[in-house]
Amino acid sequence: MTTSRMGFGLLMDMPWGGGSLGRRGVGFMESDDGGDVMPRVRAFADRHGKDFGYAAFAYQPRSRARARAADYVRAYDRFFAALPDGLGRAFHQTEFNMGTPERYDRRPAAEFTNELARRYGFRWVVEDLGIWNLRGYPMPYPLPPPLTEPGLELATRNAAETAALLELPLHVEFPGFTEGGSFVLGGMDAFAYFTRLADDADVDVTLDVGHLLSYQWLRGRTGRHMVEEIEALPLARCRELHLSGCQIVGGKFRDLHHGVLLDEQLELTAYLLPRCPNLLGVTYEDPMFRDDGELVEKSRRNYWRLKELVEAWRDEVAR
Repeated sequence: MTTSRMGFGLLMDMPWGGGSLGRRGVGFMESDDGGDVMPRVRAFADRHGKDFGYAAFAYQPRSRARARAADYVRAYDRFFAALPDGLGRAFHQTEFNMGTPERYDRRPAAEFTNELARRYGFRWVVEDLGIWNLRGYPMPYPLPPPLTEPGLELATRNAAETAALLELPLHVEFPGFTEGGSFVLGGMDAFAYFTRLADDADVDVTLDVGHLLSYQWLRGRTGRHMVEEIEALPLARCRELHLSGCQIVGGKFRDLHHGVLLDEQLELTAYLLPRCPNLLGVTYEDPMFRDDGELVEKSRRNYWRLKELVEAWRDEVAR
């Protein structure tokens, strides 16, 4: 297992047609020759691409047709060409649906992912351990898997099957528990559940700091209690941390992906860094930025604080 530290990473959700609400203008756009990144994305890459040691984007379907790499690679080529040469690359899938209790054919998504990985040299593919769709209908927010013994058995089998189908490492991401945005079936402890799954499926993991805090808030572990039970997670298997914009509204944790990091996210990241011995990188997810590519003002303070924290961690090996 390689443990070379890649440092600070970028992950962008890239829908076709440019997103919605505050994220409008962020994504891929159609073109006569196969697709391109939107100008706003290119402006961000020009201004901030040098901040990162690796980059990834989350898969969004171009149409309802079965995904074929040939229909996506022109746009994907342009995404990576907009960034500085030499950045590491990874991929966030949304089609493995590893949390579902239903029968689900993962072979098409795995074949699509493998073909892209051969073209772009992805270091890993990551997906939340969630229910992304049921009976073919996508969820507005991936639901956590059923926190029951049968649910764990099925999710473990799904994760092991997905890993076996792939030609690159799979990172299974701890699911989100946003109160009011999702609901939970079953009463098993999510940290113990996730650790058993990772060990039994023998997979690496990604820990989304906002997802961890969403679960802690749901359990009433706030303030100084937010680190309680964290070390019950499979920290030795953790290869990546994710941080996306979050907010506490009326005492409830909201995983909003609006670019503004909470102080609590930085505090938990600082706690996790020395406790994840095989960590490759820390990923800032879904930045919010203006048409000129500059980060929105509210996000800048903690963005730079996170970048400094990660660079200090990355440079520890050299000292």
